[in-house]
Amino acid sequence: MVQGAPVSQQALSNRLLDFPSELFEQVFKDLVPLIHQRWAERVQRPLPESVTVALRSFERVWIADGSTLEALFRKLKSLEDAKVAELGGKMMVILDLVRQTPVAVWIEANPYTHDTAFMPRLHQAIGPKTLMILDRGFWDFRFFESLIRQGAGFITRVRANGPIEVLKPLSESPWHRDSQVRLGKGYQGNPILTLRLVEVRRGQQWHTYLTSVLDPTVLPPGVVADLYQRRWRIEESFNLVKRLLGLSYLWTGSPNGIRLQVWATWIIYLVLVDLADDLANALSLPVERLSLEMIFRGLYHFSVAHSKGPAHDLIAYFTDPANADLGTVKAWRKKPPRLTFDPAPTTLTSQTYA
Repeated sequence: MVQGAPVSQQALSNRLLDFPSELFEQVFKDLVPLIHQRWAERVQRPLPESVTVALRSFERVWIADGSTLEALFRKLKSLEDAKVAELGGKMMVILDLVRQTPVAVWIEANPYTHDTAFMPRLHQAIGPKTLMILDRGFWDFRFFESLIRQGAGFITRVRANGPIEVLKPLSESPWHRDSQVRLGKGYQGNPILTLRLVEVRRGQQWHTYLTSVLDPTVLPPGVVADLYQRRWRIEESFNLVKRLLGLSYLWTGSPNGIRLQVWATWIIYLVLVDLADDLANALSLPVERLSLEMIFRGLYHFSVAHSKGPAHDLIAYFTDPANADLGTVKAWRKKPPRLTFDPAPTTLTSQTYA
């Protein structure tokens, strides 16, 4: 048996500095459709009701958002001359809300790049029958118009003092208001758009949403509100890749090294989500009931059990009641109220949107 030559940590680090990051990027792009195919073969885990409603009219439900890469980890000798708190760049991610997986990742070296700078790439990636969930960082009338023209839809939040004119009310109750509105005044060539304004009351506070889906029977008010709340899934993914998978520490100052680390981290995240979905399918639970963090940490316990002999199948190990203390299934504190699908709800629905 031929043993490999010893490799020092410094030599490995230097190799990774010039190892082509495009190779890892291609692995990510090749892996996404395979993960989606595996997802389609699983039929036991249920989807959230609002997502099921959206999929009656849309083929995809995507979330887009940007996140700034953290400051360089200056403890490395190669970064001793780097500026203090120098940020590593900016990444833009599209997350598939249905599958909980990233479908596109773009990286810019300038950490102060605004989200709107990614709009041309977003426009190219988004196809017809796609429902986009966007925060107010994408507030751009021309971008909204381009989505509508290509047969896509969107849900976003309303900016303060936005130029909105109510055209006609569609439905109203003590807990919601649904109206058709006109957005924009045509200044500087910006388009004037006809949209829906959905207002939902939670407690004493009203939350407002804009959607290009004009028909309330396609996306009822409660569904619009619930889908936008699920935009938080992309914030959770950013938190996991940074805090749990280590992307909050950039180990090199070179653009290639940063991109290499970003792609490698998202590849690990893809595999982790695929594992969570496989486990959710085995347990017949929504994947959001599972903790990605505890599954990740549970891999160590499985490796120990596997080395001792009794554990050979990862899913069987996690589903074994004897291992319930690993915490892979989140505690169900309170059963959520059923979402109303009524396009013009009139009953008490405040808890529906909690």
